[in-house]
Amino acid sequence: MTGEWEGRPAEVGSTLDDVRDCGDVAAAVYAMLADLDANPHAWENDTLERFLEAFAALIGSADQLMVNRGEQPPVTPTWALFAELLVGASGYE
Repeated sequence: MTGEWEGRPAEVGSTLDDVRDCGDVAAAVYAMLADLDANPHAWENDTLERFLEAFAALIGSADQLMVNRGEQPPVTPTWALFAELLVGASGYE
């Protein structure tokens, strides 16, 4: 889902390409925190309230977003999908 957001999502480098488990998700969150600290005005959703609202919206539309890009939504979500939604929420409008 990366690259589909209207705003600027957190820049986490190649972290999302390597997400396999909960430790990888934690690394992505730390990368998000570093990006927010370095670029506080670049995030679309730079407050907890706005971030959580965007995160909830993304979770609610994740299946349709995956279908739109030609992917089958997973029966059981993966750590990679969870991390992608977290990062996406930082830039989702």
